Amino acid sequence: MKLKLMSVSKDFGEKKVLKNVDFEFQQGKIYALLGRNGAGKTTLFNIIARELEQDGGVIVLQEEDGQENPLKTTDYSYMYSTPILPEFLTGYEFIKFFWDINRERIDPEKTIEDYFELIQINEADRHRLIKGYSHGMKNKIQMMMFLIARPMIILMDEPLTSLDVVVASEIKNLIRSIRADHIILFSTHMLQLAMDLCDEIAVLHNGVLRLIDHEMLKDPNFESEIVDILKEAEDD
Repeated sequence: MKLKLMSVSKDFGEKKVLKNVDFEFQQGKIYALLGRNGAGKTTLFNIIARELEQDGGVIVLQEEDGQENPLKTTDYSYMYSTPILPEFLTGYEFIKFFWDINRERIDPEKTIEDYFELIQINEADRHRLIKGYSHGMKNKIQMMMFLIARPMIILMDEPLTSLDVVVASEIKNLIRSIRADHIILFSTHMLQLAMDLCDEIAVLHNGVLRLIDHEMLKDPNFESEIVDILKEAEDD
């Protein structure tokens, strides 16, 4: 499958955040969406997730037979940089609720406990209030949601921000392990993270989304070249 953006545009007053963006994201790959703070990465994610309406253009999910369909809410999952979870529930209570309302989409061979084991939350922590969870544990709960619901598209907006080294490594390994079944978009402003985790790097600058050529990745001056591109956005 492919996620296709066709002439997607978005303005905020006189500021053109997205300028007729054309891009294709393919299943089985992790895409880093790289850009400076304020470049429009979150805006693009919000448009894909239908939390914000674009001013122009179309976004579709293309089937293997070429058929193009508008996105449904079941097609995607959004992992926010700051987790939005009901802190008055325990981790288990919330996941049980999520499990029940998504029962038709769940792998019948899996249990709730299987997913808690997968993301490495121990038995005691499962039954603590989410209010007492660390940022990393809350991010793991967000990951459980898309592992359970199995959407085609996974949007991850700065998901490794403020995580300790161990948790960040666990999440990166989990993302890599599920790539074949999904289209994964990973927003970040950290070049090294993009190079370490992702199969493709796309730079959002001056309202344009540009896929970086793999040959460029081999260039010893790659980092400085990317910095120059991002500086152009600032200068303009």
